[in-house]
Amino acid sequence: MTDTRCVAVVQARTGSSRLPGKVLRPLAGRPVLGWMVRAARAADGIDEVVVATSTAPGDDAVAELGEELGVRVVRGSEDDVLSRFVLAADTTDADAVVRLTADCPLADPALISSVVGLWRADTSLDYTATTLVRTLPRGLDVELASKDALLIADAEAESFHRTHVTSYLYDSKRQFRTMGLVVQPAANDLRVTLDTVEDGEMLDAVAAELGDRPPAWHEVVELLRSRPDITRLNAEVRQKTLAEG
Repeated sequence: MTDTRCVAVVQARTGSSRLPGKVLRPLAGRPVLGWMVRAARAADGIDEVVVATSTAPGDDAVAELGEELGVRVVRGSEDDVLSRFVLAADTTDADAVVRLTADCPLADPALISSVVGLWRADTSLDYTATTLVRTLPRGLDVELASKDALLIADAEAESFHRTHVTSYLYDSKRQFRTMGLVVQPAANDLRVTLDTVEDGEMLDAVAAELGDRPPAWHEVVELLRSRPDITRLNAEVRQKTLAEG
């Protein structure tokens, strides 16, 4: 591609407090982790896709699935997820990493491509994302951090910043160079991430309508706006705060 390497890192583990094993859960016959790896592979500007899981025995199944999917797997701390991303960046010689979470199976390759494109147009940016001003449904998030910014965060970040990987880049006193992507009309009231049984029921309903393929973000929004019966399935789920992990 170019002299700069951008690696998509999919964080995945089985130890969810609300829905254990969720990244291995089938969705339209394909594991949820498989949906995310497929979307990352389909994005422009990505040089490699990596699954970053933990060394906990319970995550052996995640590592095995990553290998079956044909991507590199790195394993590190279960709770210090930031250190896992640094390990992935070091292992792949990345200049920037795209942070993707395996519990967001409806990821849109075009959104990933757009966030990567912002950074490739100006590699002095520390952080580009869809989340600086949230206008997309929760579960379609895409974040990119430069390797240099990631190393600064790794050296300085504490507490929940180490669990959330990128939060130090937009929620600390240090000034990083950031750029955000927004869409209109806003749809940040919608939720398409997988963290509860109810979320799984909603995702099953979406996949039944849109099929086993990476959907465009606007297709997801249009479907949910036209089908309140689907949005009601997980409307009562409360998103955990940063500090809750």
